Amino acid sequence: MKKLSFLLSLFLLGGSFTANAGATGDVEALRAEIAAMKAAHEERIMMLEAKLEEVIVAKAAVTTQAAASDNEVALTYAPKRPATNARRVKKNMFNPSIGLVFNGVYTQHETAEGEIAGFAVGHEGERGGEGFAIDHTELNFSSTIDDKFFGSMTAAIVKHEGKTEVELEEAFIQTLPGLGLPTGATLKAGRFLATIGYLNEHHEHTDDFTDRPLPYRVFLDGTYNDDGIQASYVLPTDFYAEIGGGMFRGDDYPFGGSDGEGIDAWSAFARVGGDIGEKQSWRLGGSVLSGKSTTGRESNHEKVSFLGETDLYIADARYTWAPTGNSTNQEFALQGEFFWKTEDGLYSDTETSASNVLMDDSSQGWYLQGTYKFARNWRFGARYSELDAANVPTGLIGSHLDGEGYDPKAYSAMFDWTNSEFSRVRFQYNREELAKGQNDDQFMLQYIMSIGAHAAHKY
Repeated sequence: MKKLSFLLSLFLLGGSFTANAGATGDVEALRAEIAAMKAAHEERIMMLEAKLEEVIVAKAAVTTQAAASDNEVALTYAPKRPATNARRVKKNMFNPSIGLVFNGVYTQHETAEGEIAGFAVGHEGERGGEGFAIDHTELNFSSTIDDKFFGSMTAAIVKHEGKTEVELEEAFIQTLPGLGLPTGATLKAGRFLATIGYLNEHHEHTDDFTDRPLPYRVFLDGTYNDDGIQASYVLPTDFYAEIGGGMFRGDDYPFGGSDGEGIDAWSAFARVGGDIGEKQSWRLGGSVLSGKSTTGRESNHEKVSFLGETDLYIADARYTWAPTGNSTNQEFALQGEFFWKTEDGLYSDTETSASNVLMDDSSQGWYLQGTYKFARNWRFGARYSELDAANVPTGLIGSHLDGEGYDPKAYSAMFDWTNSEFSRVRFQYNREELAKGQNDDQFMLQYIMSIGAHAAHKY
């Protein structure tokens, strides 16, 4: 039928244009016009076929109940999803989806020093080395287990101090609606990225910048993922509102190890969001992460250790605006987070012979970033982050925790090209001022590529 329609169109157009051609004698112009009509007709057919294929795939996903495995995404407010390299692939019933994310970067630094004045930092939060590096290549397995449970695992392949290591980033099970919990309620158990702040529950390859802002590097060593259980509940309101919390073993930074009881850390969160017309959306959140270091938290290449209690409070906000109403082609996103950490315990520094010095003070940090997608494949963005160190006691003066009253800060600018939802190339410039007289200009070139199945990420 498509061919018959196309031939009939050509016949009618040819008949109408023949008289003009005979009158003007411009045969070449007539041929060019027919070719243009043919191209437009073929493009229209291809668009209709693509839409038909989308309908077929969507119907198949519903009939196999694959959509149920996306329960976590469905319960997360996402009125206008930001640009991401993540695939929107439904998990297969009893057939694991497998995906691989390649994350490579080339980095150039101006200075050799990279320590953050006034803070003890874990190895993930420290500045990376120069040159080429494979940064958190991820292998993902996920599937619906049955009508009541969903499971997922993410292993990260990283390089630390010249050694290639495989880290278990996530391995959890999660309830589905078929379990019979109240509508909107979800349980998750295993190892996973805890729901605190905004960025923490996102995998790093979905970030808008190559590296994480200073507060995440200092207070969470990049991300907080621990063994435990978490419950969340989407409230039955006209706008998006969710509350939840978790209990954890307390092995991950900023804590220092479990004492054997199994629960040394806990979290709680609440967040709300909504739309402003058809072009804008917003989200606000607040969370707390609290725990104790029972065997000693080690930082700065194991030069600094802490034994005691830590409380971290985070406030986050995000706003998006799609000028045309279609975020795929054009979108502005503004987000920021504020961190406040209190510590009550004993610090030791092996390099200064400071041992068991009491610390009872607070430190803060924040960042603000904006990104603008000005075309379907192109974005640019800017970010500013700053830290405010705690006042160190006399016994720690001259140690790694002595920032000499300086507030570390960092400026970032990025420009990236997304060829498809599976591939992205990014250039980024950082200027870090992490200590007095220590200014570092950094240049980064990053690629992020994914193959196989990789589910869409949270708003």
